[in-house]
Amino acid sequence: MDNPKQGRILIVDDDEGVAYSMVKILEKLNLHTVVSYNLKDAFQKLETNDFHLVFLDVNLPDGNGVEAIKEIVACASSPQVIIMTAYSDPDGAQYAIESGAWDYLQKPASPKDIRLQTLRALQYQEQKIKAAQNNLFEAPNIIAQSHVMRQCISHAAQITNSDANVLITGDTGTGKELFAKAIHNNSARRNGEFIVVDCSVLSENLIESVLFGHEKGAFTGADRKRKGLVLLANGGSLFLDEVAELPEMIQSSFLRVLQEKKFRPVGSEKEIYSDFRVICATNKNLDQMVSDKLFRADLLFRLKNFVLHLPALVTRKGDIPLIALDQIKKSCKTHKTSEKNVSPDFMNALEQYNWPGNVRELINVVETSVTSALFEDTLHPFHLPAKLRALIVRSKISTLQTPQKPEEQPAESNIFIQAESLPHTDFMNEAEKKYLEFFYSDSHGDIQRLLERTGLSRTVLYRKLKKHNISA
Repeated sequence: MDNPKQGRILIVDDDEGVAYSMVKILEKLNLHTVVSYNLKDAFQKLETNDFHLVFLDVNLPDGNGVEAIKEIVACASSPQVIIMTAYSDPDGAQYAIESGAWDYLQKPASPKDIRLQTLRALQYQEQKIKAAQNNLFEAPNIIAQSHVMRQCISHAAQITNSDANVLITGDTGTGKELFAKAIHNNSARRNGEFIVVDCSVLSENLIESVLFGHEKGAFTGADRKRKGLVLLANGGSLFLDEVAELPEMIQSSFLRVLQEKKFRPVGSEKEIYSDFRVICATNKNLDQMVSDKLFRADLLFRLKNFVLHLPALVTRKGDIPLIALDQIKKSCKTHKTSEKNVSPDFMNALEQYNWPGNVRELINVVETSVTSALFEDTLHPFHLPAKLRALIVRSKISTLQTPQKPEEQPAESNIFIQAESLPHTDFMNEAEKKYLEFFYSDSHGDIQRLLERTGLSRTVLYRKLKKHNISA
């Protein structure tokens, strides 16, 4: 950072020696450091202070640090998180990064590595704050307050500063076209056309004509000259929806168009130039399609200069009430009726459902509910489609009938411990320690193998290893 004094660091570690060492290392960088010895205290500090970076231990007295990453980065100051742990756990490291961690360091980390990662994380945090202040991303049709969607909006705002091609991925109904249109409307091409091409409905016989246009008489039925969608997108954006359905026979032709910005209409001898940006969307795994020889690898490389992945609605249920209330208001306006009240049971039912059709399904269900209650003042669960209500009730009953699995399964062991005259509690404690020492040694400290062999959850395993002071 230009001024290191601006950096505020939170160290979350229940080992006072480690915390003290971290403070000393970071003080040499002239950074302000604060220490918490458990997650509860850490979250209290995060609520009342702005931090740029959090150093986070994995095994804490009141929880697992890795599992707290998403909640930490969702705090108001949106700090970077660096995980520090004494245990070698590749799966845990992968999960930490996927959850939003900046880096994953194994104890004992060298002071040089700590200082280097600190400075890099703070530099990135400063750039992110400046970019957020400069980027005013207007997207009135995107209703969201969840952290994961705020990240998507932030990423989309960064994308608008470039003219590179964009690939938007996500399940059906997650709002890919909404984001594509928002990226176009906030970009330098906003005054150009936003041309939509639904690749799933184009036949191989017509796709060249639709994309590139044709001359009069080029084929049977071509009674006049037509411009293609690629030309209509000149100066604007070409949105290829369901791009995975682009026929193989046209993929090579379209690759050349992307490279040269030139194309030849069907039946024409002249090439035409068109300056357009491509934004694509798909709910399929294009990398897998490349492996299966169903999609050209070179075309995919051209399309995915930027990749924006939209999460399923079930992973951001906090957005459901916002989207529902917005749609209720729109539907009431469409039907020219007074705005409906919403019963708590109605909203609760919406939040219980998993929404396989995502936002699109939610909007359709709310529209149907408003129509069902057209002459009533308040929406109740009864106004929801009967099939959806039945699924919610069925899921609730199934949950009640399914016995909850205990967090720990009784472990079998062939280790014999001399009980002698030990009290029961001490005996069980010693037995557990011997059990874990045996498997830790036999698994060479491989956490994933330990999880598989003991049947313990990751949180419980870390807690017990720390309790018995078992480490490499």
